[in-house]
Amino acid sequence: MAIRERIATVFRLFLLFTVLVAIGLISTITTIRLAIHGHQEIMPNLVGMRVELADRVLSARGLELKVEDKLFSTQYGANQIVSQMPPPGTKLKMGQHVHVLVSLGPPRVAVPNLMGGSLRAARINAIQRGMTLGDVAAVHWTGIDQDQVVLQDPPPSTTEMHSPAVNLLVSLGDPPTAYICPSFVGRPLAEVRRTLEKAGFKVKSVRSIPTDVTPRGTVLAQSPAAGSKITPDTEFNFQVAQ
Repeated sequence: MAIRERIATVFRLFLLFTVLVAIGLISTITTIRLAIHGHQEIMPNLVGMRVELADRVLSARGLELKVEDKLFSTQYGANQIVSQMPPPGTKLKMGQHVHVLVSLGPPRVAVPNLMGGSLRAARINAIQRGMTLGDVAAVHWTGIDQDQVVLQDPPPSTTEMHSPAVNLLVSLGDPPTAYICPSFVGRPLAEVRRTLEKAGFKVKSVRSIPTDVTPRGTVLAQSPAAGSKITPDTEFNFQVAQ
């Protein structure tokens, strides 16, 4: 009996030890997971803070600073944070990004007149004054040479600016000459092709359609359709009788 009791005691002790080890392991894993995924930081107020200081403040909390854009500001000095997202007080997990807008300080110069010159000249002029080109749109404009700046935003002499970028509208030159497309249906493809090539147009594709009614090589359908507007760079597609 004594031997059996000792064996039973040893077994119970071994079982208890195993349970304690398992509990300890589970507790350790849970603690690590909470430390990695569960820990949250309260978002501090960065507005008015210089970028370098804000970066250090966030790094100490395990957060990352991301500058989204820079803009002129009369309220905040150069390199100070103007706004932030998420806002102060938000709970964040470690590793999350904090997006900020940074001040360039107040605008120091008036917007130059970029209209009337080329796009290249406008870019050089803007850069020399500490500005950049923003969006550049292009449209056909009768009587204005290609690549000439037609309009700008902000307009010339503006001093109250929120961004160093100047948006431009550039001319593509006179609109291309437009014609009314004739109907080629029912005509032989060879004749149609000669007519188009003589006028400076191109035939892009020809698709043969089986038919027993229409003579071989006759145009059955066309694109662009008859009556639509076409320009010198228009390409034609045809379906012809096989």
